[in-house]
Amino acid sequence: MTDTPTRRIKSKPVPLAAASSLEKTVPLRINGKQYFHNGDPNLPLLWFLRDVLRLTGAKYGCDSNTCGACMVLIDGKAQHACAIAVKDLARREIVTIEGLAGKNALHPLQESWIAEDAIGCGYCQPGQIIAAAALLKRKPDPGDADIDTITNLCRCGTYPRIRAAIMRTAAGKKA
Repeated sequence: MTDTPTRRIKSKPVPLAAASSLEKTVPLRINGKQYFHNGDPNLPLLWFLRDVLRLTGAKYGCDSNTCGACMVLIDGKAQHACAIAVKDLARREIVTIEGLAGKNALHPLQESWIAEDAIGCGYCQPGQIIAAAALLKRKPDPGDADIDTITNLCRCGTYPRIRAAIMRTAAGKKA
């Protein structure tokens, strides 16, 4: 046996998303940045966000368009990322919980969530906040019936604190 060193060949890293528009299949605009998905056009947005872009705020919950853990904003409306294919999102504006706030500041809803201690285990909270953001955009001064239209599930049962956080944010916008 000889003592010749083993040389390792560095493999070229595979890009997580297409590097240029020449490789594009589906152009996506997520949190203000342009991406190109060059894989399966039927891939659910949730898996593109989590596995390709490593944006893990949207959670996998039910895979049946009901629980809301995967909620994102698409053109300002709350949508289930588990139920929409990337091919249906070309040239649409997608905002995840990671893109909701500014670079160095929390979104007012996030501040209210903290102030009202609305977080139980935290798993559903990104989807809850996204749904609340869509509600407040649609209805800046929501009542209880408006908040009841948010159908996201919370296994910890923090619904009263979630409601209080939404009302706090709405009151802050009026001030």
